[in-house]
Amino acid sequence: MEYGKDYKYIPATSVGSGVGIAVMPDIYSYTIQIVNIALVGNPESGEFVLVDAGMPGSADEIISLTESRFGSDSRPKAIVLTHGHFDHVGAIIELVEHWNVPVYAHELELPFLTGKSSYPEPDPTVEGGMVAKMSPMFPNEPVNLGSHVQSFPKDGSIPGMPGWRFIHTPGHSPGHVSFYRESDGALIAGDAFVTVKQEYLYKVLTQEQEISGPPRYLTTDWKAAKQSVQELQKLNPSIAVTGHGLPMTGELLRDNLQKLVNNFEEIAVPDYGKYIN
Repeated sequence: MEYGKDYKYIPATSVGSGVGIAVMPDIYSYTIQIVNIALVGNPESGEFVLVDAGMPGSADEIISLTESRFGSDSRPKAIVLTHGHFDHVGAIIELVEHWNVPVYAHELELPFLTGKSSYPEPDPTVEGGMVAKMSPMFPNEPVNLGSHVQSFPKDGSIPGMPGWRFIHTPGHSPGHVSFYRESDGALIAGDAFVTVKQEYLYKVLTQEQEISGPPRYLTTDWKAAKQSVQELQKLNPSIAVTGHGLPMTGELLRDNLQKLVNNFEEIAVPDYGKYIN
């Protein structure tokens, strides 16, 4: 296994870094610098799944987090990925080596996780703030997990997460997925939509809550991105954990998702950028 040659520590950290939120008894959202991971599983059972794998260099922090929540030497049943961008797989190799657990992702994301294809380069020309301008320093080369990664089951289920199903939500990346539990309306949205304006450094650092589309500088298919948000809004989720920003719940979530669907072009789609049709 190996990372792309451009993988490196990214010097950007929000006020929320190192903070965890028990969104539900069995859903724990935790911020690593500027991105969220999630632990799905009840601590009393000792069984859990890790959703996404944080920023480069964060493996020790993630391992420490899991052991503090689930006990020493605990390990997940699996690592499931919403997608393979650098800030969601930054510690994946060290975690797989430490835990020896399988990794699952959508089949369309596998080329970026097996060393076959690089993502399109981030777009620093896109409308937005300082984070968008910083984006050329973000890694876009593929990580190679070899046989350690496999595609999700065809039936929509998620290994180690009974009661949940994955939903293909492309746009931000070809194989982006979100995770949904119908019994209580819980949604782990990844970057299909986020609750902070990820392009603006001040808002990222302060974590000012504001619903937005996927991060602009890495999103290449805005038509698909809009359709994905529409699909998630139809689910009428009760709570959403997103890849960036604070969890959003209840009426606030429903109202903001409806607002995002109704005004997607104004809220999410940038006025200019190289991936704007």
